[in-house]
Amino acid sequence: MRLLKHPVHRAFQALARDHGPIFSLRLGSQRAVVVSSAALAEECFTKNDIVFGNRPHFILGKHLEYDNTTVTMSPYGEHWRNLRRIGAVEIFSTARVNSFTSIRREEVHRIVARLMTGGRQRVELTSAFNDLAFNNMTRMVAGKRYYGGGASESDAEVAKEFTKIMKEVAELGGATNAVDFVPLMRWLDRGRFEKTVKELAGNMDRFFQGLIEEHKSKEEKLESTSTMIDRLIALQENDPESYDDQLIKGLALVMLLAGTDTNAVTLEWIMSNLLNHPDVLAKARDEIENQIGSDRLIEETDLPNLPYLHNIISETQRLYPPTPMLVPRISTDDCVVGGYHVPRDTILIVNAFAIHRDPSLWDDPTTFRPERFDEISGAKEGGRFLAFGMGRRSCAGQGVALRVVGLTLGTLIQCFDWERVGEGEVDMAEAKGITMPRETPLEAVCVPRPNMKRFFP
Repeated sequence: MRLLKHPVHRAFQALARDHGPIFSLRLGSQRAVVVSSAALAEECFTKNDIVFGNRPHFILGKHLEYDNTTVTMSPYGEHWRNLRRIGAVEIFSTARVNSFTSIRREEVHRIVARLMTGGRQRVELTSAFNDLAFNNMTRMVAGKRYYGGGASESDAEVAKEFTKIMKEVAELGGATNAVDFVPLMRWLDRGRFEKTVKELAGNMDRFFQGLIEEHKSKEEKLESTSTMIDRLIALQENDPESYDDQLIKGLALVMLLAGTDTNAVTLEWIMSNLLNHPDVLAKARDEIENQIGSDRLIEETDLPNLPYLHNIISETQRLYPPTPMLVPRISTDDCVVGGYHVPRDTILIVNAFAIHRDPSLWDDPTTFRPERFDEISGAKEGGRFLAFGMGRRSCAGQGVALRVVGLTLGTLIQCFDWERVGEGEVDMAEAKGITMPRETPLEAVCVPRPNMKRFFP
């Protein structure tokens, strides 16, 4: 039971130091194997990728993920391949991602305009990044902004409730809920945990069903600017069996759960690191000034020309991965990992946090140094870098995430000078959760750069 305490990724990292990069343990009645090395992670996700192609079934997946039928939790097979294909063609294709460029730009500019209203001021960035990430996803999914200008009071209340639900899900999720593994704990709990999950799932389902009904009732269909839900409803009209409401809700659920908290948390950690390393911040600003200047605002098309900015993102994701332990897999057959026999029905937990801080892979592994990604050939290969997972079940939304984070970060650096609120360094302690948020909300002092104010009259 000691291992079920948070932060679990640190507990597993400590165990790996004592017992090696692969060890097994019992999560109640369930056998699990924990992998903490890049070579073994690569072995799991290449040689044994199909064996580890399924997810274990937890209470959250049963009730929240429509009985484990979403693209995240669905067993490897025809249904999962179909969901993955829909995502690749209808959601994450280059054309679809490009069609939402203006949405991402508008949401970033809104947060910048809000920060521009005062002079030198102390700002709380955690909620700002949460609002930005949520609006980005809901506008791409459903064409609605829930925070800030253009959002009704009722929509804002709905968003607050939904955000609260997402945070609860993030705290409840993972492979560490005792009631999922220990029959005695389930009896002692008297169903309270499952009741909580059912209530959360019901609230989420009503939210997504409401969006679907709202879009079905629309009289005009704007094909060129249609949202994800619009597009899926159009496919449903031609093939109602393949594109039923549950499939649409499941895809929307994954988009919001996977694309909101992870982006917001990543931005928080990036800014935390930059505040503690003003030399890195200055170097990033110099790159933006040299490549773009101050005659216009940064665009997504500029991002490929800003390698140091990308290095900052990568180094932050190395030290503070969006999911410190990858979403668990389960073996469908006996296999061998690192020379050890792994029986069928064993849960696989890959500790990305430990791999990203492995001193055999990274010099000075706990030091924030973006330059390392220029110095190391193949720094993201061979299971060394798992910010978006690995293998056939890796994150399909990586491209969108990097655009959202890159554009937001670049614009904030271009438009403001940033300082810590006090003389001491920003506290870098992490809280519990699937996405490893900061323990305390991030505050900073922002000073609008005079030559950038003209873009936000």
